[in-house]
Order: sequence, then C-alpha cells, then structure tokens
Amino acid sequence: MKHLRIIAVAVAATFAAQADAQELTGTLKNIKETGAITLGHRDSSIPFSYLDDSQKPIGYAMDICYKIVEAVKKELKLDKLEVKLNPVTSATRIPLMANGTIDLECGSTTNNAERQKQITFTNTHFLTASRYVSKKSSKINAIDDLKGKSVVSTAGTTNIKQLTEANAARGLNINIIPAKDHAEAFLMVETDRAVAFVMDDILLASLVAGSKDPSAYVISKDAFSKPEPYGIMLRKDDPAFKKVVDAATAALYTSGEGQKIYDKWFMQKIPPKGLNLNTPIAPELKAEFAKPSDSPDPDSYKAN
Repeated sequence: MKHLRIIAVAVAATFAAQADAQELTGTLKNIKETGAITLGHRDSSIPFSYLDDSQKPIGYAMDICYKIVEAVKKELKLDKLEVKLNPVTSATRIPLMANGTIDLECGSTTNNAERQKQITFTNTHFLTASRYVSKKSSKINAIDDLKGKSVVSTAGTTNIKQLTEANAARGLNINIIPAKDHAEAFLMVETDRAVAFVMDDILLASLVAGSKDPSAYVISKDAFSKPEPYGIMLRKDDPAFKKVVDAATAALYTSGEGQKIYDKWFMQKIPPKGLNLNTPIAPELKAEFAKPSDSPDPDSYKAN
C-alpha cells in the first residue's frame, strides 16, 4: 500500500508539472523554452534608445526594458535569461514585433489607436507634445506672445500643421517659415531670423543641449498639441505576457524608481557626449507614474 501511495504521489506530481508547463503560452512559453528574450532597440533615439561609443544600446527605454526582463526571469523561475539585442527602425519595428523576431521594443514609439490594431503597449513611460523654443531674451511666455512675429517649423511635419491651425484659429498673424530640417530651423532662432521654433518638446531639448549656449534658450510650457504617450511595444493578443510586463512597469513607476531612471536620462549628463537635456518630468507624466496607464488617448493624460 505504501508503495502504491508513493507511485500515486509521483504521478500526481508529474501531472502537476505537465499542467504547469501547459499553462505557458505565447511569448512566455517561447522565452522559457529558448532561455532567451529579444529586445528591439534604436540606434539614435536619444535619450530613449541609442548606441554609446562602444556600439552598445543604452537609454531610458533600455533601462525600463531590463527591469521587465528581470520580472520575466522571476516569473518563469529561471536561473539565467539570455538577452538578445536586435536593431529596429521606424519602418521595421512593427513588422519585427508582429512576426516574432523581437519580444519587446525599447524606444520612443507613440502609442496610438491606429497602431493598437497591429500591436499593443505596456504602461506609458513618456509624454511628448508640440511646443516651441525661443531665446530667454525674447521674453515669449505664451503662444499668444508670438502674434505678428516670425516663427519657424520643419516642413512636412505635424508640428507646422499645428502651428498653421493655431495661427488661423487665434488670428495671430504669425509669419510661418518652413525649414528643410530641424537643424536649419533651430539655426534660424539662434541667428534671430525667427523668434521661435515649433517641434516635439524632447527634440527641442536635445537641440538646446547641443547648442553653443544652452542657458540662452527656454522651451514653452504652452503646447500646440495634447500629450502623446510613448510606450514599450509588445505583441498583440498575448494577455499572459502583457500581464507580467504591465505589472513590472507599474511596480517600477509607482515605486519612485521610475522617476529616478527618468532623472538619470533627462536631468543629468548622458553618454557619450555629456549632453544634459535638462527636461524635468512633466506634471502629466508624474500623474501617469502614480496611476500607470497604457491608454493611447491623449485626453486621458492630465496633470493632478
């Protein structure tokens, strides 16, 4: 009888182990079986995901992804988990996610309703908006202060469209100058051919940081657009993996560690050139960190 009981316990344990293995599906199953997770990274999306002097991907989004990797390793009870790095571009990131080449995309990808049809996102890690940079000496404190002045934006961007719409709606009589690229647009403000340059705030911050005299410029609080959320991208229709990733990012942001990682990349000198973007966390992102959300709707991001 004792011998039969031992066999019964062994059989029950085998069934339990099989059931446990069967529970894993999709990305988690694949990671457990291969012992590896693949991160998609950018090569020049400063400070989110870019290459340092030794061609190693670093950045704000990379740090967040490594926290997710730790959570996946713990969830799957793995002693070690190999991290594979796969470069992606704006054009390749969604196809490479959809076809299973990468498991997480660590960059500056906007979470919007259109993209949600193909892939999904975890909790928002950054909010960008269309703002303007001007010289402090110009004393341009609000969009209405641009009335009757020359303002530059880059041709073919949503930013110049937003500037044109605001100009008409508010009757500002702004002289809108289209520039061929961001560098030319910023140079126009530098050389006083325009009082302001309208662009994504984080791009403006990197241009200011790389300028001859960063202290001479100020980025507006006033915005021409609603906040647009950036998120770490993952495959659609994989609820088990998304649950682990969402829990990991929510824990990171609500603990205060998310703000520390933010400050490391946006408020301090970053490699390889020692630029300081000097971009304090926005009230909307602070509110998002307190109550993490993966919403693609700009209207859902409000400051407390």
